[in-house]
Amino acid sequence: MGLTISIAAANSGHNVTGVDLSNRVVEGLLGGKSHIEGVSDSEIARANSEGRYLATTDYKKISDAEVIVIAVPTPLDSSGNPDLALLEKAAKSIGENLESKALIINESTSHPGTLRELIRPMVELGAPFENLYAISPERVDPGNKNFGAKNTPRVVGGLTDEARDRAVDFYKTFCDVVIPTSSAEVAEAAKLLENTFRFINIGLINEFSQLMTELGIPVNEVISAAATKPYGFMPFHPNVGIGGHCIPVDPFYLQKRALEAGIESRYISLSESINREMPRYVIDRLIDAFGNLKGKKIQVFGVAYKANVSDTRETPATSVIDILRQEGAEVSWHDPLVAEWNGEVSSEVDLKADLGLVLVYHDKMKIEEFSAPIFSVNPNRNYPDWKPLLGLQS
Repeated sequence: MGLTISIAAANSGHNVTGVDLSNRVVEGLLGGKSHIEGVSDSEIARANSEGRYLATTDYKKISDAEVIVIAVPTPLDSSGNPDLALLEKAAKSIGENLESKALIINESTSHPGTLRELIRPMVELGAPFENLYAISPERVDPGNKNFGAKNTPRVVGGLTDEARDRAVDFYKTFCDVVIPTSSAEVAEAAKLLENTFRFINIGLINEFSQLMTELGIPVNEVISAAATKPYGFMPFHPNVGIGGHCIPVDPFYLQKRALEAGIESRYISLSESINREMPRYVIDRLIDAFGNLKGKKIQVFGVAYKANVSDTRETPATSVIDILRQEGAEVSWHDPLVAEWNGEVSSEVDLKADLGLVLVYHDKMKIEEFSAPIFSVNPNRNYPDWKPLLGLQS
């Protein structure tokens, strides 16, 4: 998300410095090489050549910045709790290097109160310049060709009206629609609601797909029929689990804040349980359809969390492959967008495999020559011979 907003701002005329702690990422950017989907090499090269963008690992380069945007990961730790370590380090580094008053905007997703209770105090330990503080939670959807930085509406809140209004003016230079909110906490909570809504509905449709499977009803046809209703319904589709940098993570920032207030979201807890159990359900369906997997050579296709992106954060492929190996299968995986993952490398299409399992299908994936039976999480119209494990066909 940091590179997306950097190039959008640079292309609108701002002089942008991008700070990242990865030498590999910075060296790539200085050489005109993008490391994410959604920002092309040509866009990087253009911003570099026009002198509008400079990538660096040196926080001292932000000392005279007028606007600072924080866009760092806010994952979960090994226990499933919110991990704000990178956000804390970024705020501390800003405070240690800033030499004049600035507008500081947080785009990293976190619980309501993060801007007021964490970022501002940590910045002002080193830079008590009466800075302005605002929040505009990122809305980047990797691989989405219809919505990008320009035409995705922005929500902006601030610790003061002046901070909010300054941030609104900033985003209006490269975003078509910018919506101000009454407080920073409203903007922070809105992002959590957006992704908790998706998280819960994915859990609902995953459970619904199991019900339809047991009843012998094709769930994809049910979804298509329901989606003809022009109001009050939004189609979601079953999958092997839930992945990415937002949806599997953000609801737990809300849940943590709720627990601190003495309440709990039962919907979040139930949906988390359903989504976490989906890999086991899918493998059980595979065993029902194919038989004992012990000693079988299985190739998994697609380990990224969604189609046409290389992001493997929180990918359910991890659980699927672990379960397959627990069942005694010999597992390899093939993903044209992911060269290395979990200490392993992407294999060539294995023509000697006993079966294939498609978790995610990329446009660049060429597996037509795979002759063994292919099972998929969802049916694919282009490959009618694939055997769906969800979305039963009548």
